[in-house]
Amino acid sequence: MTRRRMLTLSGAVLSVPLVFVARSACASTNAAQRAALKYQPTPNGISQCANCLEFLPGASDTAPGGCRLMPGDDEISPAGYCTAWNTM
Repeated sequence: MTRRRMLTLSGAVLSVPLVFVARSACASTNAAQRAALKYQPTPNGISQCANCLEFLPGASDTAPGGCRLMPGDDEISPAGYCTAWNTM
């Protein structure tokens, strides 16, 4: 095996774990904060994330978004609810 071939193969092998790390970083949740705020992916009557001031909308009306109170969490359902729900 030539040195060039060995370096090419080792670069390919090392880049595979990076793909999995990047994928898992794309969709993340803040489990501790979700538990503290008693987040649920379903609405509580008319109270839902989509009409909360803390909600950061996703790409579309039905796409998951974020929340100012749960930093780093980009999997908040617009139809979800938590105890920090706020419309004022």
